[in-house]
Amino acid sequence: MKALTLISAFLGGAIVGCASAMLFTPEKGADVRSRIKEILRKRGIKISDDEVDALVAELAATEE
Repeated sequence: MKALTLISAFLGGAIVGCASAMLFTPEKGADVRSRIKEILRKRGIKISDDEVDALVAELAATEE
């Protein structure tokens, strides 16, 4: 069970790290959100526009 927790923590951190890095690139917000959705969908994670907006808001709040 510990291995599964470790893997989950690693994957969660990787997703948040990638999303944070993408948010700070000099691109339009709509383009960045589209890239986030595309990357997550390629990895089998289905996410709606509202969920991406909530993720972006959460990441922006933690960076301040």
